[in-house]
Amino acid sequence: MKAISNLEQIKEIIASREALIIYFSSKSCSVCKVLKPKIEKEVSSYFDKISFFEIKIEESLEISSYFTVFQAPTILFYLDGKEFLKEGKNISISAFINAIKRPYEMFYGE
Repeated sequence: MKAISNLEQIKEIIASREALIIYFSSKSCSVCKVLKPKIEKEVSSYFDKISFFEIKIEESLEISSYFTVFQAPTILFYLDGKEFLKEGKNISISAFINAIKRPYEMFYGE
């Protein structure tokens, strides 16, 4: 997972990648630390075309406010430059995987 701290950089990434997940975390969030590797593992197991990026809220307030993310963890899922899903706080890994599965398969024809 690559850390991003520049708003223009994340806008370019969204425009240039077909499928991506942006994971918003916080230094003081213990759930963020536990959830991140589990989400990464599940996403990489089922969805090989999804790029994964992390934004630390405290270090990137401009990015967080641009995406209206004010709690951690928050996960955004993008396909073809469009936001398909935004999950925050109490995130179920299986529910998240199921929620992105159908649009991912439709987009890639799998």
